[in-house]
Amino acid sequence: MTTDLDQAAQAILRANDRGGYTVPNGRVYPFQWNWDSAFVALGFDTFDRSRAWTELETLFLAQWDDGFLPHIVFWQDDPGYFPGPDVWASGTDPRTSGITQPPVAATVLRRLWDSAKAADESEIYRARLEALFDKALAWHRWFAAHRDPERRGVVVAMHPWETGRDNSPEWDAPGEPIDVSDVGEYIRRDTGHLDAKMRPTKLEYDRYLALVQYGRSTGWNHAEIARSNPFRVADVGMSMILLRANRDLAALARELGRDAAAGELDALVARAEAGIGWLWDPDSQTWCSRDLISGRHSGFVTNASFLSFYGGLADPDKDAAMLAHFERIAGKVRYMVPSLDPDDPGFQMIRYWRGPVWAVVNWMIGTGLLEQGHTRQGERVRSDTRAMMDQTGFFEAYSPIDGSGSGGDDFSWTAAIWLAWARGNGRCA
Repeated sequence: MTTDLDQAAQAILRANDRGGYTVPNGRVYPFQWNWDSAFVALGFDTFDRSRAWTELETLFLAQWDDGFLPHIVFWQDDPGYFPGPDVWASGTDPRTSGITQPPVAATVLRRLWDSAKAADESEIYRARLEALFDKALAWHRWFAAHRDPERRGVVVAMHPWETGRDNSPEWDAPGEPIDVSDVGEYIRRDTGHLDAKMRPTKLEYDRYLALVQYGRSTGWNHAEIARSNPFRVADVGMSMILLRANRDLAALARELGRDAAAGELDALVARAEAGIGWLWDPDSQTWCSRDLISGRHSGFVTNASFLSFYGGLADPDKDAAMLAHFERIAGKVRYMVPSLDPDDPGFQMIRYWRGPVWAVVNWMIGTGLLEQGHTRQGERVRSDTRAMMDQTGFFEAYSPIDGSGSGGDDFSWTAAIWLAWARGNGRCA
């Protein structure tokens, strides 16, 4: 069965390849997405190393002059997609969105480099590494300048879509004050292809569009957005992912002899290690997001809460609390790790980011648990991920209760995680 799934996963990546970049799913998501492409590169690396590097290189072709890397790149027109490039009005070439996404790319770049070295191909890829290193460093500097206004070492999201966890309940309370009165009429593509029960509600979508309209009204001035955007939430997921990415980029800097850059990145890691405790909620005993405007913790235990291990944080008391949450949740669901605590009254097993399991987040959680020595829990995450794919195929997400598919099918990042991690180690033939 493993060989069959290998072939199916490779076929999905090839079918969704648009020549240098990969779409998540051809019917619902017809463009290049930022963190999707990072995960996709992990999959390509198992059977087409050069194509894996190309995926990241194409993504960074859309980088803005200030280092910002957008969450969508509109390489070609698709008038049926909403909100498309005319709604974003970035004024860039290529046209892009005006918000970013979780910075997984540097961690993936280190994985690609380690893979190339293991295959004795480091000389082939060194120049490509150097070029991508500089671009990733510029992006990380942009985060430090525009997404950490209080210099806490966290990432402050200006839109729920930036977090990748688009309609997590963590954004409900911070989103309530957003004025949606001028959003106007629009037609969504997602609910035309997928069951509306899986997707964000109209009110949630209205808030998303109001934030897009606000950003566009500033001319996508990220300094102004950071000062006055109506949604400013320190996202626990992005914060842990950037902490990990800064560690990985610092390691690459040392390999390249870039000592000054390594020192700069070490300082960003130290800032995060000193300040990220602001995202620990002592009442709920969990890592969670925190509203910069109100100062309130969300209090939710989500799959992002478990990324502290991936971020490389080591605190015996907090780790013990998170492992206790892990065991409690594991006793409630068949498949780990749901995107929302099943004991929460808002848990919905198939609604976008309010219950389903996401293979890409599982990869980060499982990787972190295994690296920190929590082998049993890490292997539980990996084996559950493998079992869902074996049972259901490569869906965007899965129900943690019965493993049924949620969201789009033939999904690129899920296929990639199968190849790179869930199936076991090693390159595929």
